[in-house]
Amino acid sequence: MDYLISFLVGGAICAIVQVVMDNTKLMPGRIMVILVCLGALLGAIGVYQPFAEWAKAGASVPLLGFGSVLFKGIKEGVDKEGFIGLFKGGFTSSAVGISSALIFGYIASLIFNPKMKE
Repeated sequence: MDYLISFLVGGAICAIVQVVMDNTKLMPGRIMVILVCLGALLGAIGVYQPFAEWAKAGASVPLLGFGSVLFKGIKEGVDKEGFIGLFKGGFTSSAVGISSALIFGYIASLIFNPKMKE
């Protein structure tokens, strides 16, 4: 059942984003920033964590989850280290995800030999 819920929630988030992309003049980069900020905002008001516990990977994998992780890291960093935690917290909480994305992206570029568009 967890797989089904994750699939449906993640698919719903992606479908909503696709509708926004198709019906507005917002560029994809701006939509991505909006999603990260929305995830951080929902994490700040305490709504995102219960939702992510229910939806599992369907809520934690999209960019909304990344924003929530950044907020949680910043909050913990400020609690532990004060003002400097404001700058360090987000990096330490999301370092594994960012590092793995870079490593797997590099490996994929070696395997699939990407070419520039003309």
